[in-house]
This record gives sequence, structure tokens and C-alpha cells, in this order.
Amino acid sequence: MSAKASSSQLSVSSSGSGGLSHVYIQHPPLRCNAPGTGGLFYDDGNKLLISPTSDQVFSWKAVPFDPHVAPTSDSISEGPILSIRYSLDAKIIAIQRSSLEIQFFHRETGQNFCHKCKPESDSILGFFWTDCPLCDFVLVKTSGLDLLACDAESKSLNVVETRKLNVSWYVYTHESRLVLLASGMQCKTFNGFQLSSAGIVRLPKFEMVMAKSEANSKPVLADEDVYIATIYGRIYCLQIDRVAMLLHSYRFYRDAVVQQGSLPIYSNKVAVSVVDNVLLIHQVGAKVVILYDIFADSRSPISAPLPLLFRGFPRSNTSSSRSTAKDIEIPEANISDSEAIIYGDDWTFLVPDLICDISNKLLWKIHLDLEAISASSSEAPSVLEFLQRRKLEASKAKQLCLAITRNVILERRPVSTVAKAIDILLMSYSLSLKTGSYLKGIKTEKTSHSAGTQIGIPQSGASASTGEVDAHGTSTKHQSSAIVDNESLNRSGNSSTSDSEDNTQFNSLKANPKVNKEKLSGGVESSSSEVHPSSLQSQNLGPSSSPLNASVSERQESQLMSPAISTDEMYSLLFAPVEEEMVGDPSYLVAIIVEFLRSASSEKIKVQPNIYVLTIQLLARNERYAELSLFIINKILEPSKEVAMQLLELGRQNSQIRKLGLDMLRQLSLHHDYVLLLVQEGYYLEALRYARKHKVVTVRPSLFLEAAVSSNDSQLLAAVLRFFSDFTPGFKNTTDCHGYCRILKEMNSDVAV
Repeated sequence: MSAKASSSQLSVSSSGSGGLSHVYIQHPPLRCNAPGTGGLFYDDGNKLLISPTSDQVFSWKAVPFDPHVAPTSDSISEGPILSIRYSLDAKIIAIQRSSLEIQFFHRETGQNFCHKCKPESDSILGFFWTDCPLCDFVLVKTSGLDLLACDAESKSLNVVETRKLNVSWYVYTHESRLVLLASGMQCKTFNGFQLSSAGIVRLPKFEMVMAKSEANSKPVLADEDVYIATIYGRIYCLQIDRVAMLLHSYRFYRDAVVQQGSLPIYSNKVAVSVVDNVLLIHQVGAKVVILYDIFADSRSPISAPLPLLFRGFPRSNTSSSRSTAKDIEIPEANISDSEAIIYGDDWTFLVPDLICDISNKLLWKIHLDLEAISASSSEAPSVLEFLQRRKLEASKAKQLCLAITRNVILERRPVSTVAKAIDILLMSYSLSLKTGSYLKGIKTEKTSHSAGTQIGIPQSGASASTGEVDAHGTSTKHQSSAIVDNESLNRSGNSSTSDSEDNTQFNSLKANPKVNKEKLSGGVESSSSEVHPSSLQSQNLGPSSSPLNASVSERQESQLMSPAISTDEMYSLLFAPVEEEMVGDPSYLVAIIVEFLRSASSEKIKVQPNIYVLTIQLLARNERYAELSLFIINKILEPSKEVAMQLLELGRQNSQIRKLGLDMLRQLSLHHDYVLLLVQEGYYLEALRYARKHKVVTVRPSLFLEAAVSSNDSQLLAAVLRFFSDFTPGFKNTTDCHGYCRILKEMNSDVAV
């Protein structure tokens, strides 16, 4: 989807990273500077930026984003190029030559063939490749859809099925596998099809909302006003209403299309991006970006509107300067004046997170500044919820979460506030364990082979389709298509995302108390086939309605990195440092840890003993032994060897605490440790009786014998020797037995003398 913008030439210094911004683009861009190229096209499935010459096609890989990536080239024949896309297996290049002709080039053999439409019937609006089992290639014409099977060997396309519809223009993204066909005088009536590996799903016909400008004037909806966006695994259609100055949102179901609400816009020129599941609305005229997190149940923006800025840009008054985003120096010679333009006339926004400067042949990637967003709000729980849903910079999100939580504790905020923050962190960690995202390690961006979308403005009168970029990439192992129903999800062995995400900040849908408003901090919920209808949805959806979801493989890919914080990390990176920094009465920190234990228990998360040991130390520091006893008896502090040893250490000052430690060792069946403790405290015979009763054979006889000798008590040594001689097979033949028998004789002889 393209969205043009007015140019704004900024000075280098003002567009650098010194300005305040929540969204930025990182210098350097990807420069498509192959000689002789003209026009740019984007292949949203293969994630390729394509620029043709008269007899060649150059392509740059856009995901993972690398500004220094080298292009690949393919030879083609001369002729006009209205649109160009690679096949899913990257073996065939399809080029639209005119409104009636598509030409195909086989990359390996160099052979080519053409597919033509009858001139008297209709004209071609565009095309895309698909992984649908029924067809390989979809041709979008003014008369509808042609579903075609490509046979490269016979150099032909065979018509599998035809869907007759009136079409003015269309929008398609490979990530959603969804194509929307506009028709009617105002182009506000839509037919939708999802062509996935599970088959073809036809959506019900629906109309988009458009305000009337004047009594006798009806605005016409343009293709640049409609975006297909995938957010938290859900497919949305976003429509710009320039008369009402609203951005309408629509949610797709198998048997209904439901308007989710509207967000205000403040500029006649608006563009949409999605970065890490955050909706960015570029108010191009005002030159600011407004951020929304539609997972949250609020219509308010995440933060105040701020400009889109450059990062890593050199200052204008130096020959070279150090980038604040990355510690590298960028020579000014590598910077052109065109690269200092924000919201240029030829900027095209590619959903989700790319910007293409067509005239200057540049590709920029949009980034979120999580640190700036976090600093813009004093509401720690809401910031933590936001950060725990971020995946692209999960490590940074985790660090920010720890820093925020540490600060609210050191500032001694109300316990209820800190408890809510801890609940959010532990809920996210629990969810990440269930989904496996915490254990999958560092995310590796992957890409899938698929169809593309024209973003250039070549000499063509046909309306072009628009593609959506997958911000997370798609797994090359799965190549799963977008799934529409839970049956197909079950067949694929993957779970869908729960519908609680429908309760977003978009205006509306709060009237029905049955709406599931549970917010999970991890960003993706467990499998659920239930649709939670709102007051509006209940009028349109049947009981069997299932949401239209993004590709399962792409949702799995977004799970590969998690900002979740484990209980071990909570101790080592949060509680332990805080305990060292806090001064004064530790009662506040004890209250915080108790809230942590409560939250962990409710989430059924295992807590490591070091947290319990720290709690014991804090209680003992204030000599709150009675409270400590209750914590142990009521198992607020779970029994463990570490806890028992800490209690025994404190038991030197309090006999009741010592008894609790001994009882805990016996409760845990730590007989070896219990026997050693009795020996260390001089209860040798009691230790021997306990060892015999519980059949403790792991304690060395020499331990008891050495202790008996050190006591200078010959009777005790004789008793120990007799015990091991009677109950330890083969002891009489050991060197220990012979040696200590000699010592016993010497001790007795000394007594006799």
C-alpha cells in the first residue's frame, strides 16, 4: 500500500538522533544504485526490492534488513514493466507487460512464455503467486479473479477456477494471504478471499464506512486509503476516511466482517506502519507519528505525538561524526541531500515497517525507541505490559523492565503498585513457558518465498496492488499460509491466538460484560476456538465464527524471542541488587517479596530457594523470628535444603528457628545432612542411632571415629567402634577399624597408668 507524503527538507542536525522521538529510521538506508535501473517494485513475499533495466532485473533482499546487501540479477527481454514478482520457489519471474499480457521467464532455462487476456473482455489489474493447493497464480482483472496453475514445462497457464466480480482495484498481502477487491461507484464495497494452504475462504461481502463531504458529493475510496495489517497474529483492515478524519478498523471472521472502531487522524495525508505489533499512524502533514498498542484495552495513544527522526546521521558542521545509535563514524561523503528528507514526496510506506523513497531509490527500516517510550510514562505497570509484548528487541525490553521495576522498589512506591508490576512480569514469564518462547533462545530472522507488490509508479494506468511486509519473517521450514478456521489449525498442529486481542483501544466493543478482557503480557495467548463477541459483534457473528488469523508459521516466528524474566533473573538482577542498595528497615522489601511469592504461586511458577533464603535473612535482620516461624509453618517459604541450612545458621541465636531447620531436613529426607549436623554439634550417639534407623550408609565411619577421638572420651570411641563393627559389614577388616582400635588401646593404657 502506498501513501505519498509532502516533502520536508530538514537540516542534518535537526534530523539527527539528538531530537526527541519514539520512532526513528536508521542510517544508512539500503541504496538500490545499480546502473541503468528505473522504477522500484516490492516483492512482499520474497522480501525483495526489485529494480529493472531494459534487459535485466536487479533484486535486493530486504529482510533481514542489511543496507550493504549485494543485489542479484536476472536477464529479461526488453519491454514495458507494469508489475514484477518472483514465484514462491523463486524459479520463475512474472512481468506484467500491459493491461492484457503477463510474461513469464524461467530463471534456470531462460525460456519464456506469455499469458494474454482477450481485449474485448477485461483488463489486468495485477497478479500474485500463492501457495494455495488449488492454484499457483492469481490474476486480478476488472471482471474478477482467475485462479491459474502454472506449467513451466509446457509453457502455459491453465485456468483452474474463475470468480466473476466487478473489480475497480484490489489490495493484497502475502502475510495474510488475503485479497480485498473494491467495487461500486465509491469503491467502498468489498469482496474478500483468503487463499491459504488450507484452501480458499470467501469472506462475506461488506462495505466500508465513508462520511459525506457535501450533500451532492460522494467521495471515492482509493487504494492508498486501505491497508491490510497483521497485528498480534490478527488480520485487520485499516481504512482512512479523509472526510471524517478517522482511521476505521475492521476485523475479519469467517462469516462476518466487523468494524472494530475508529481512531482520529490529524492530517489529510496519513500512512500506516506496524513495528513489533505496534500500530504507527504517520500524520504526514503534521510530520509526527502517533503510536497505538491495540492489544491494550484503551483508545489512548502509547505516548505523545513526536516526529519521525533519523538515527546514525552525521552532524552538518563536521566532516565526520559518531553515530549515537551505533558507535561508528559515518563519512559525510556517503550522505546525499536526498537522504536528509523526511516524508518526501516519493516516500512509499510498506506495511509493516519499511519506507521506500522511490525517486532516490532508498529503502529505510522503521524502528521503535523503547527506551524513549518507557521514559515518556510514569505508569510503571502499563509500561511493563507494553514492553513484555515486544519481540524484535526483546533483550532491550527485558533490561528496561528490570530497570523500571528496580526503580519503583527503590522509590518505595505503594506495595500495590509494585505488586501489579510483579504480576505482569510473572504472567508474561508463565505464558512464555507455556508457549515455549522463553526456551527458544535468540530469534533468527527467516524469510519465505512468495509473491510481491508494486510500489513504484511506472507508466501504467492500472491500479496496483499493495503488499505487506512481515515484520517477523516467515519460517522457511513451514511456509504455512494464513489459517482461517480452527479445524485447519488443528490439522497443522499449531495453536491459534486467542480472541481477547479483539478488545483493543479502537473505539467501541466495551458494552458486553462477557467480552474477554484478560490481557496477557506475553503478546500471544493460548489456543482458543471461542469467539468473545462484543455488543456490536453479537449482531453479526454466528456461534461458530472463527477469526481470520495470520500464518501460523509467522506467529511461531514472532515467538522466537521473549522479553520474559525468569524467577532466577528476578532474584539475581532485581531483588539481590535492590537489597544491597536499600537502606533502613527491610520490612518494605519483605512485603514486596511476599507479593512476588503470592504471584508466583498463583501462576504455578517454581521459585528458586535463593529468594526464600533472602527473605529469611531480611526477617532475621529485624529479629522477626515469630513471623519467620509462621512463614515456615504455613509454607510461604517452601522447604528446601538451602532454606533449612539458613534456618540452622540462624538457630545459633534462636532455638525455635534451629528446630524448624532440623525438622525441615527430616521432612525433606535429607538424612545424610541431618546426621552430619548432629555429628558437628557433638551428638554422636544420636547421629548413629538416626543413621541406623534411616539406613544412612553414605556417612563415612571415619567421620564419627575422628569426632570421638577429638572428644578424648574412650568410652565414646569404644561405642562408635562397636556400632560400626556390629552394623557395617566388613568394617572389622578395614584400616579404619585397626587404626582406631590401636588408638583406643592407647587411650585405655593412659587411663590405667
